[in-house]
Amino acid sequence: MRKEVIDFIEADKDLKKFIRENPYWYRKLSRNPKDTKSFQVSMMNQYQKTIPHKVAQFSNSIQMANMMVGMFHAMKHQD
Repeated sequence: MRKEVIDFIEADKDLKKFIRENPYWYRKLSRNPKDTKSFQVSMMNQYQKTIPHKVAQFSNSIQMANMMVGMFHAMKHQD
């Protein structure tokens, strides 16, 4: 594998972890070193780090907070 690809992987702990969990990427990047963008996108999809994933996580957090507030209001009005 080329030095610049190794440096690219070493710079990010998630990329390093991802390539160890998916060893076929060693072969794929060795054959096509310019494929680092798809490698990074695959990692982001697996670890749910894309913008749609983050929006969904934020939305779930907001829904949970609304549910908690609703429960507190219901408990307060019960007394």
